[in-house]
Amino acid sequence: MLVALHKPYGMVSQFMPKGGWRTLAELGLPPGIHPAGRLDADSEGLLLLTDDGRLQHRLSDPRFEHPKTYWAQVEGSPTEDDLAPMRVGLAIRDYVTRPCRARLLAPRPDVRPREPPIRVRRSIPDTWIELVLHEGRNRQVRRMTAAVGFPTLRLVRVAIGEIQLAGIGPGQWREVEVPRSMRGT
Repeated sequence: MLVALHKPYGMVSQFMPKGGWRTLAELGLPPGIHPAGRLDADSEGLLLLTDDGRLQHRLSDPRFEHPKTYWAQVEGSPTEDDLAPMRVGLAIRDYVTRPCRARLLAPRPDVRPREPPIRVRRSIPDTWIELVLHEGRNRQVRRMTAAVGFPTLRLVRVAIGEIQLAGIGPGQWREVEVPRSMRGT
């Protein structure tokens, strides 16, 4: 079984309580499934869960290179040139990221308002960008956008491989077919 979940902001990607955060346990998910990867509590969007250990490994291990698509609302007005370092690999802390696809999203994507809303500063604009990564280190997107001068205000994962978030509201989930690209041999 493979479940696509829209993990809301303020919830951890686990079933057991942690630090006062909300957990997946409150969403009425099928028994026996586990997250295949994670999203931080302050990130939202697509999270896949499964009861198949091999599939869980294939989905969460970066060696299998399933592309993960994120929409990041960033502070400021980056240009395509500002995003160029992300496309070739960017030095962050003690590692260099793999090249990713990065582009401005114009017009702005149609995303539901977040609860609670992001902070808005009238004197500083914000912009939405799309990043497609084949790796997923801890807080990587946030570190990448900050490294090029545009801190992330809101982060939404909208796709993992062929599986899309579209049509799933925050806290909602649906069972999905395992795409051929995610199946083992």
